[in-house]
Amino acid sequence: MTDIATRFVRNTRGSTAIEYSLIGGLIFLVIATAIHTFAERTQAMYIFIDTKVGQTP
Repeated sequence: MTDIATRFVRNTRGSTAIEYSLIGGLIFLVIATAIHTFAERTQAMYIFIDTKVGQTP
């Protein structure tokens, strides 16, 4: 039984998959935040343009 426990503690094969999934998750969060910020700024720009065009006689 102690042999099985020792092999389980020393096994590191799954840690690489976990690390890659964490890196992938962080990259996704950065991309999602960038897209959200870009969309907000683009919307503000179009609202500004619409306001200025609507004010012309």
